[in-house]
Amino acid sequence: MTEETASCSNKSKNVFLPGGVGHHANGLTKTAGSNTFSNSKPGAAKKLVIKNFKDKPKLPENYTHETWQKLKEAVEAIQNSTSIKYNLEELYQAVENLCSHKISAKLYKQLRAVCEDHIKAQISQFREYPFPCSCFPLSIFLFLDRTYVLQNSMLPSIWDMGLELFRFYIISDLKVQSKTIDGILLLIERERSGEAIDRCLLRSLLSMLSDLQIYQDSFEQRFLEETNRLYAVINETHTHTHTHTHTHTHTHTHTHTHTHTHTHTHTHTHTHTHTHTIIEYPVVTGLFCYQVPEYLYHVNKRLEEEADRVITYLDQSTQKPLIATVEKQLLGEHLAATLQKGLTHLLDENRIEDLSLLYQLFSRVRGGVQVLLQQWIEYIKVFGSTIVINPEKDKTMVQELLDFKDKVDHIIDICFMKNEKFVNAMKEAFETFINKRPNKPAELIAKHVDSKLRAGNKEATDEELEKMLDKIMIIFRFIYGKDVFEAFYKKDLAKRLLVGKSASVDAEKSMLSKLKHECGAAFTSKLEGMFKDMELSKDIMMQFKQYQNIPGNIELTVNILTMGYWPTYVPMEVHLPAEMVRLQEIFKTFYLGKHSGRKLQWQSTLGHCVLRAEFKEGRKELQVSLFQTLVLLMFNEGEEFSLDEIKLATGIEDSELRRTLQSLACGKARVLTKVPKSKDIEDGDKFSCNDDFKHKLFRIKINQIQMKETVEEQASTTERVYQDRQYQIDAAIVRIMKMRKTLTHNLLVSEVYNQLKFPVKPADLKKRIESLIDRDYMERDKENPNQYNYVA
Repeated sequence: MTEETASCSNKSKNVFLPGGVGHHANGLTKTAGSNTFSNSKPGAAKKLVIKNFKDKPKLPENYTHETWQKLKEAVEAIQNSTSIKYNLEELYQAVENLCSHKISAKLYKQLRAVCEDHIKAQISQFREYPFPCSCFPLSIFLFLDRTYVLQNSMLPSIWDMGLELFRFYIISDLKVQSKTIDGILLLIERERSGEAIDRCLLRSLLSMLSDLQIYQDSFEQRFLEETNRLYAVINETHTHTHTHTHTHTHTHTHTHTHTHTHTHTHTHTHTHTHTHTIIEYPVVTGLFCYQVPEYLYHVNKRLEEEADRVITYLDQSTQKPLIATVEKQLLGEHLAATLQKGLTHLLDENRIEDLSLLYQLFSRVRGGVQVLLQQWIEYIKVFGSTIVINPEKDKTMVQELLDFKDKVDHIIDICFMKNEKFVNAMKEAFETFINKRPNKPAELIAKHVDSKLRAGNKEATDEELEKMLDKIMIIFRFIYGKDVFEAFYKKDLAKRLLVGKSASVDAEKSMLSKLKHECGAAFTSKLEGMFKDMELSKDIMMQFKQYQNIPGNIELTVNILTMGYWPTYVPMEVHLPAEMVRLQEIFKTFYLGKHSGRKLQWQSTLGHCVLRAEFKEGRKELQVSLFQTLVLLMFNEGEEFSLDEIKLATGIEDSELRRTLQSLACGKARVLTKVPKSKDIEDGDKFSCNDDFKHKLFRIKINQIQMKETVEEQASTTERVYQDRQYQIDAAIVRIMKMRKTLTHNLLVSEVYNQLKFPVKPADLKKRIESLIDRDYMERDKENPNQYNYVA
């Protein structure tokens, strides 16, 4: 079968090749004649046979030279940004043809030489203007890049070869490099001063430096130095400007390729010589020209701007050192100054957003959070001390402490991201300042709880009351004198239970449960005993009513109190009416008959009564104390009595009687009249029943003066706490010495402090040791007076 070369279809596609040599000159053959078949039989199918050339056709003479000239012309046109005479597809095909005939190495060398010549010619232009545009003919030689270059690992790609030449001849030129970097820094400086710049141009330039692998050495280092200089000079300048009011004239002459003249704040002249251009930045306000909130927002804005530059045109590697530089100069150098100037104001004004930003910024700087933490502790101690130490604030102390605790908790949660260090620091600070005034905070916290649990408190629902008690318990944890709290709390609880003034039994038990959880069962055992006594008393009274068959004019209710559970009360012997005495004797016989061996002691100071009284307006019921009852019952026997007569008839102590008469004759509900009229009870005053007494209510509660805590009673409670502490100290010392047998003074003191749950002064502890030595519980060592021995 004869073969025919299929070359006619290629002549129109390849202007560089003669007939028979082209893209399709690959040995495509067909049988001679259009009617030739592989099978001579009529009707047989035609068969097309394709075979490879036995020998690759040779290129015509001068083809390589002529083709390179055309490629060279095209490359130079691209480099000079002029029009190309030839079709790019034909040029690409020409490169492919040359590569197919093993001319790749020569073609690569020729292309490198052309690029090298072009770049050399551009050096002078680059020295005058650092940003000329230059194109690179990569697409035409793509086939060369993907075949020959790819197969030779020692050769750089055409793109890398161009960059290498550009870096060697252009960027390695110090003058060109310096002008390029100066131009880039100038654009960045203008943007920092607020001007709009061509960010795309910056991105292209910096991307070029990165591609040329000179970004970090040539640009980044100098950029960071300029950034550091900018913010350092700004802050120093404005600190100086803020603290001095006088100005002078200062001239700097910088010698470069040209001269700068500037005005600063001195009177002498300096001449400096540098090898690179100094970028002069615009003046930016520093810390001392701002209030702290404004300065924080200024710093945050600067950081955001620098971060945006990284995203937009700087290399990612610059982000960390750039941000660190700005943080160091704007924050790191001014941590203490910022806090000293504005933290107290921000906290006093509860500036949540500003405090959040402050914490966010300080968290970015090494050591920033620690500096903030120390100032935070100091603020809490100072502010808290103003609440606790001032006696004039005693009435509002606990509520102010609760409000202050809520405030700092909110700041920690919202502004300080619930940082545990700030939580723990707050607790330590509270514990420090709240115990600067021993005992008083504990007493006032107990009084505050009493005011919330007392009947008539309509400030909160049960749910709100529960939350309020939880908050009070948090403050309670900080106090050392928990035994002081317990003493006053027990006394107030007794009043609420005995007079029926408790707002809610559930709330009382809830508070008791909280105290038990916080301080242990031993702390609340007596308080729980008080509740048990009240419940048992109800059962006893039910039994007594069944025992007392004949009802009388007086209905008696008795509460049986276990002496060890309840506060200590000083008994007062008063003269009761005969009917009351008879009822007391009946109850005593009933109770002791059931509980032989026990002893009953009547506490008249705790008694209260309901009296029915007849006035001109009509009948009223008076809810009064036992002492008030004894006074009022006297007016059934006479119309007028003097102070001395009432004292003699009732047996009430003078001070208590005066307070009782004051409540009846000088209070809001004046059921008695006094002559002469005055607010105080004086010797010689006379009292009579006020028949004209009027009141809108049927049952009237007259203030029970004797239930109010006097200064003397407070002192008495505190004294009892002090005495209890002495017993506990003695017990702790004896317990320790019994176990250790011999101890030095310092070790004994240390162990006693560890066991006691309340603060003890060293002088008081020394007195207790001396007392125990005197009572022969321990003795000083004969050879070492600083050592104690236990005496069995």
